[in-house]
Order: sequence, then C-alpha cells, then structure tokens
Amino acid sequence: MLLFLWLINCMMMAQNTGMKFLFKNHKEGYNVYRIPTIIKTASGKLLVFCEGRNSLLDKGDIDIVMKTSADNGNTWSSLKIIWDIGKNTCGNPAPVYDIVTGKIILTATLNNDKVYVLCSKDDGESWEPPMDMTSAVKPDNWKWYASGPVHAVQLEQTSFKNRIVVPCNHTITGINKHISHVIYSDDSGVTWKLGGSVPNEKTDECVVAELANGGLLLNMRNSDRTLPNRKKSISTDGGITWSYAVFDSTLIEPICQGSLLSYSSSPNILLFSNPLHKKKRKNLTLSISYDNGKTWAKQVNICHNKSAYSDMAVLKNGDVICLFETGNILPYGGITTKIISGCIVKK
Repeated sequence: MLLFLWLINCMMMAQNTGMKFLFKNHKEGYNVYRIPTIIKTASGKLLVFCEGRNSLLDKGDIDIVMKTSADNGNTWSSLKIIWDIGKNTCGNPAPVYDIVTGKIILTATLNNDKVYVLCSKDDGESWEPPMDMTSAVKPDNWKWYASGPVHAVQLEQTSFKNRIVVPCNHTITGINKHISHVIYSDDSGVTWKLGGSVPNEKTDECVVAELANGGLLLNMRNSDRTLPNRKKSISTDGGITWSYAVFDSTLIEPICQGSLLSYSSSPNILLFSNPLHKKKRKNLTLSISYDNGKTWAKQVNICHNKSAYSDMAVLKNGDVICLFETGNILPYGGITTKIISGCIVKK
C-alpha cells in the first residue's frame, strides 16, 4: 500500500508540469485538491471552494479551502482555510449567495456523517463558527451523508421565492446504495428542513436547478449501469417530493459528479457540465438546453483530456466560468478554470 501511494504521489507531481492550475497539487499546504465549487456574489465577486487533502483518499485529514476573484477570474487571492478540524474530513462544500441577507451560506459535512452550515457576512472575508444542523436534516436510520458537492440554489419563482435548496445524497443503515435528496431553508440558512428523496436507489451525487416554469430539475450521478447515462427527476413543490428518476438519453457519464446551472429563465437556457464519456473521466463537455432540460441542443467541449468534477457560474458579462479537475496522467492533477463565451451559450 505504501508503495502504491508513493507511485500515485509521483504521478500526480509529474502531471502538474506545464498546466496552469488555480489549485495546484503540492502547493499552498496541500498535496491534493479536489471537489471544486464556485459561486458569484451580488458584487460580481467569485468565490471558489474545494477540499484540501493530504492524499487522494476520500477520508482522513481533509479541509475546506477557498480562493476569491474580483476581476472575473483573471486574478485570484491566496488560499484561505475555511474549515479545519484536525484529522477529520471536512468536505462536500455546497455554497450559495443569499440575496436576502447578502450572506454566503456554505453547507458541508463532517466525516460524511454530520451536516453543518457555515456563514460569511462579508463576501467570504470572515466566517462564523460552523452550526451543526444534523438533527434537522438526517433521520436516525440514515448512515453515509454528503451535501453537494456543487453549488446550492436560491429559488426565484413566486411560490417558493428565496428558498435555498441544497442537493445531497445518503445511504440507509443496512442498504449500501446511495439515494439523492435535498435539504432546504426558508429563512436564509437560520433553520433547515429535510426535503424529498428520489424514489430510486443507485442515485448519487446530484445537482439542482430551478426551471423557467417554476419546477426543479435534479440531475444525478448514476450507479445503475443498465445505461451509462445520467438520471433526472422533477419536483413541482419546491423540493418536497420528487418524481421517479429516469435516464437522460443524451447525457452519458462514467459515474462522476456533474454541474447544472440555470443561465437564464427568459430565454430559457440551462447548462450542464460533466465528463461526457461512458467509462472514463475525460472529455469534460458543456451541454446546453433550451427547453428545461428535456433535450440538449448543443454540446461544447471544455477539456478533451482527463477531467472529473466541475462547477460553473455566470460572469457579469454573460460569459460562463467553468471550474474543473484535470491532469495528464490522472484527472486529479489540480483544479483549473476555463471561460466559455456567452455567445456560444445563447441560440
């Protein structure tokens, strides 16, 4: 095992050469950076979060770290540690900007067991102590738990206006199969409630977007390999209940996280990013829908090479910034960004 980890470490050091990373492995205090997510505040400031790790392992000493940009991603701040509890796993960041209070609200998990919320009132410059909300959103028979990892959303439609919805997934004691669900807050993250779960097992890390008709679309990583495609589910009641998850005929995947983003409600433009490949984490692609995710009319390649987890945000000028994991040998050499022109996104 030690030899294997040493070889992996050497490979990941080698693949950093010649690539421009926002978070670069073996720099700024961590050996590995994974699980990226990004949001934009009212001022246009970008905040990116990820996990700072000692190794590729998904457990152990893992911290949530952050960088910011005030110029559309042209330059970035130095790394700031947001949540560090010794050798515990602080992970699965799912941030959102609350338009009601101006706060940054970040949900995350401790050791994939406890669920916390962290808040910043000054665009991420300082953070309040994490609040444990596990009892409100995790039933006693649930075991493994993850928020996101991807941005959360704040709803804009009349019926559930300003509700914050966080995509999550869990396992149930005795059943080691993941199930997608959501949690939500109607008071700017002060209190939280458990939303609905998708009826199907083998649904996993998920992403949520508000549709132009007021419904919610949940797009899910899929471990049911009947088809190598993403799964999707619809909610018409603000995330309280979800339809039976069905395959998306266009969006194939190798079992990997993806990102869903509402670019515009009028006109209706929905964006999705993931490694568009049946077996390998490579070929990160932007898929564009003009009909609430029923079909994906356009697909634009972001990275032909190895690539994995990603997230997106819309810049002030209408362009889209994509934050994603990539590397030459493994798709985990670090986290980089790419700008996609708004002209490409629109019809």
